[in-house]
Amino acid sequence: MTVIIRMRDVSWARGGRMILRDINWEVKEGEQWAILGLNGSGKTSLLNIVTGYQYPTRGDVEVLGYRFGQASLPELRRHIGFVSSSLLDQFHDTLQTETVEDVILSGKFATIGLYDAVTDDDWARAESFIESFRLEAIKGKRYATLSQGEKRKTLIARALMTNPKLLILDEPTVGLDLLAREEILALIGQIVTQPCHLLYVTHYIEEIVDSITHVLLLQDGRILAAGQKEEVLTDERLSEAFRLPIRVHWEDGRPWVSVHR
Repeated sequence: MTVIIRMRDVSWARGGRMILRDINWEVKEGEQWAILGLNGSGKTSLLNIVTGYQYPTRGDVEVLGYRFGQASLPELRRHIGFVSSSLLDQFHDTLQTETVEDVILSGKFATIGLYDAVTDDDWARAESFIESFRLEAIKGKRYATLSQGEKRKTLIARALMTNPKLLILDEPTVGLDLLAREEILALIGQIVTQPCHLLYVTHYIEEIVDSITHVLLLQDGRILAAGQKEEVLTDERLSEAFRLPIRVHWEDGRPWVSVHR
């Protein structure tokens, strides 16, 4: 079975402080992963290593067949789609003036803003996302005028324009109302039918929908548990990770939690 991500004995330190410790983790073909943990547990640092923006202090990393230290990391990034609030913050002013179509099309060129010639095939692919993500009603509108849910859908479509082999959604539902959140979660089922592997980062356990198969649970920079979601999302492990007395129950393939004092 093809290995999508492999980390062996990975640690990462910053300013003399160890942020990640002894990470041993594999994502295999056909697996879709959620990443859970409190703030400060190491989720962002792990993503930065996966995308090649941070080198581990020690250990071996291989992503999509690109082995760190032997491969071109800019080339690796061409195969990774990434949706994060940091993208919104960094390119806020430029995004505001772009139309929905231009934001989506810009994903083909990994730019914020559309500066390259667009082919008929590019337009056809963008139109397919507009249709499947139900964005027809906002075609031609400027990004600044969209609702938060419409903005997230647009950015996910943008990330998919390059047919990424790996898609990272970093807390994509933050700040959304219940309807917008469920619309974003419904897209995950569409995304995983493509030849694309998903890393879904969230604070909310109920967002681990049926199409997500595995969970990585981080605590204080270490892996507390990793594996099939039913094996990881137990009362005991979640209570340890979140430092609360948690109980989990399952409905329609999704875990739901309650806190018992």
